[in-house]
Amino acid sequence: MALVSRTHGVRPAPEDAVSASRGGSTAHPKRQRAGSAGPDAATDPLERTLIGRAVVPGSAEGSALVTVEPLSLWGGLNAHTGEIIDRRHERSGEIVSGRVFVLPQGRGSSTASAVLLESVKAGRAPAAIINARLDPILALGSILADELYHQPVPVVILAQADFDSIREGDYVIIQPDGTVHIEQRETHPRS
Repeated sequence: MALVSRTHGVRPAPEDAVSASRGGSTAHPKRQRAGSAGPDAATDPLERTLIGRAVVPGSAEGSALVTVEPLSLWGGLNAHTGEIIDRRHERSGEIVSGRVFVLPQGRGSSTASAVLLESVKAGRAPAAIINARLDPILALGSILADELYHQPVPVVILAQADFDSIREGDYVIIQPDGTVHIEQRETHPRS
């Protein structure tokens, strides 16, 4: 297993990231781990920390935009507005700009990396991307955005169970090491 680093190329994944790919998550430090004894573990998942694998490291935060369907950014995302324009996609019409885009993986064209790159240039990119499966095309777009514009879009891979635990509107804070902190905050409609 390897991680991509802008300055060091491909490097081995840290041991905790490898275990995370097998389902590692931790409860908020003040709470017990899910599945462990205690009433908070199963009934109060409002704040939790998930241990992911940083494919493209970086810090980001924002409201989660969650989809269970893969999306091809080529023909599926307007890079100049941040709108999902694939009319067959379940999130058609939603805006990814400034949000943490939670999608299982991209779909299709290698040109998706160019669309992500263009959305960064236009200031309409997602704040970060969380996948359940490695998508090298999305990672490439973020790496290029870092190289050309010094604005990477952090890309994190989570174990499927952790990925599935993120809900629409959760407030997501991503750390460079792949740690994903989830909070529930009162959200206000965007203008």
